[in-house]
Amino acid sequence: MLQTPDTVSTLRHILTQCRTLAVVGLSPQWHRPSHFAAKYMQAHGYRIIPVNPVVAREGGDILGERAYSSVTQAAAALREQGVQIDMVDCFRKSEDIPPLADEAIAIGAQCLWLQLGVFNEAAGARAEAAGLQVIQNRCVKIEHARLFGGLGWMGVNTRVISGKRLQQLPY
Repeated sequence: MLQTPDTVSTLRHILTQCRTLAVVGLSPQWHRPSHFAAKYMQAHGYRIIPVNPVVAREGGDILGERAYSSVTQAAAALREQGVQIDMVDCFRKSEDIPPLADEAIAIGAQCLWLQLGVFNEAAGARAEAAGLQVIQNRCVKIEHARLFGGLGWMGVNTRVISGKRLQQLPY
């Protein structure tokens, strides 16, 4: 998806407008990519809503937010607080996406975001037809860092941007 020539402005618009993210497949384990990406987004002012059925079954939370077993359940609970889920961010296999796209449509999300390596053209087309922005095979953390200057956050040292090779390794 996202075939428009203004990809950067489209991504910038989505990341500016979508402030509440339901992260499907968010792991409570700090070393997992979903946890790292969600923690980064949370540290940059986004509200992260964990969607993890195992953690939700135990009544737990991730990153200080209650975990839910589904996007629909999360949206219903947040609606009572007057909060709308803006983006459904999917850390799931490509074949798991169709029901998640249907949930994103049903709750009125603005964006369906599929993480690196995740594609589902049919589900994406269905979500786009329903009016959602669809991003496939991109990491929300990487795109935010690239577009809003967060590359130095937790692990990337960007002291100097240069085309020169280092003469001596820094370690």
